Amino acid sequence: MIVRSAASRAEFRPGKMGKVNLLAGANVFAGLNCFEPGQKHSLHTHPGQDKLYYVLQGEGEVTVGAAVERIAPGDLVLAKSGEPHALFNPGPERLVVMAVMAPPPPKAR
Repeated sequence: MIVRSAASRAEFRPGKMGKVNLLAGANVFAGLNCFEPGQKHSLHTHPGQDKLYYVLQGEGEVTVGAAVERIAPGDLVLAKSGEPHALFNPGPERLVVMAVMAPPPPKAR
């Protein structure tokens, strides 16, 4: 399966981060996390899953472990299994990040 122009599938919600499932296989999942200015995905972990974030549009802040970094289009971030991570869009533009997880979350399989 091919997803063309993945960023164009972004969906935004006024109250919380939007999520869009793009692709899922037996061993990997890809989706979009879509943030209006001021929205965040709170610090969390995924035991047994590695997660890659790839910034498609906008700029934001990512926390991985104790490190907080500014991110921009083209940046790639790894949160290893069990490592705390979070995303925040300080604005002023929308932020679209592709999230790739291996193995996929149970409900995405």
